[in-house]
Parts: sequence; C-alpha cells; structure tokens
Amino acid sequence: MKFPEDLFYSEDHEWLRLTDETTEDGRRIGIVGISDFAQSELGDLVYVEVETVGETLNSHDIFGTLEAVKTTSDLFMPVGGEVLEFNPALDEKGGDNPALINSDPYGAGWLVRIAVTDESETASLMKADVYAAKVG
Repeated sequence: MKFPEDLFYSEDHEWLRLTDETTEDGRRIGIVGISDFAQSELGDLVYVEVETVGETLNSHDIFGTLEAVKTTSDLFMPVGGEVLEFNPALDEKGGDNPALINSDPYGAGWLVRIAVTDESETASLMKADVYAAKVG
C-alpha cells in the first residue's frame, strides 16, 4: 500500500495535497481524495456523487458519497474550504469512471479541488508515517 509523503491524511481516510496555486483572494488550493487503504477497504467503486461544488464547508463536513458494490460511504472534508471543482474524469456527465479511484487514488482518482480556508487546520491531520502506522 502506498502513502505519499507530500500528503496530509485524515482520520476518515481522506488525503489533502496543498498545491502552489492560490485563488484571487490568496487562499491556497488543495486537492482531496481518499487513501489507498480506504479504496482497498471499500472495494470496486461504482459511483461518486459530489453536489457541493461552490459551497464552503468546515472540516469534517460531508462533501459527497462513494458507492461501492457492497456499501456506500460518506466523504468528509479534511480541512475547511470552498469546493471549487469535482474531478471531471469521475463525473457522471463527463468521464463516469469511479474505478480511477481504485486504480490511481493519489493521481487521476482525486475527488475535489478546494480553496483552503485556514491552512493551520493541517496541523490536525496526519503525516504519511503516522497514517501508515495507524492503518498498517
């Protein structure tokens, strides 16, 4: 199982990658997905729903759901922020390919881009080594 070291991990198994990009008002852009561990526990993903684009959510708020063959799971914000974009490759109207999350959870299978409200919230997230020890 992979745990990229440039990511922050939540207790809910979402990850956050801070990018070098910022919004016009100076907020840092982050990318959110689910961990390799989470996708392996869920199994084959068949549907992703994110209807929160344009909304500003708090840390731990639900931003969408994942549906696997045997279960449905809520997606939680790792930090507070505005949901800017849902990955078009996963979108029903666009790519309709939730299996990308299974095959490439840290790359093409990302879920949403967000404008982070408060970067200091990353202090409550885990680094790769801590997360790997928790799930390993």
